[in-house]
Amino acid sequence: MEKDSFKNQTFIQALKNTINGIIYTYKTSRNLKVESIIGIVLKLSKIEWAVLVITMFFVLMAEMINSAIEETVDLITEEYNEKAKNAKDIAGGAVTLASLMSIIIGIILFLDKLIVFVFNK
Repeated sequence: MEKDSFKNQTFIQALKNTINGIIYTYKTSRNLKVESIIGIVLKLSKIEWAVLVITMFFVLMAEMINSAIEETVDLITEEYNEKAKNAKDIAGGAVTLASLMSIIIGIILFLDKLIVFVFNK
């Protein structure tokens, strides 16, 4: 039986592939970079960093799942299909919800610190 060229041959190959997926998603997700920089500039506490990291990972995972669904749908069909559209819209909706959660948490974490940072220099 021939091995599928998409299957990872070793644990190291699987790890490299997953890291490539994470790097690709981080590069294409502007909000994650912005949150990281703001967190460093505003000197968050350990608890605030923990909340920020959990939020960032949640958004990153939603982005990755969305990308995987979109790539899979595009691989299966190039023609318009209502179910394919629904799958993409639902996955995109999950990213939107994760992003909204991120914004709300960002406001909770950053608003007072940002006001102090901007107006009390």
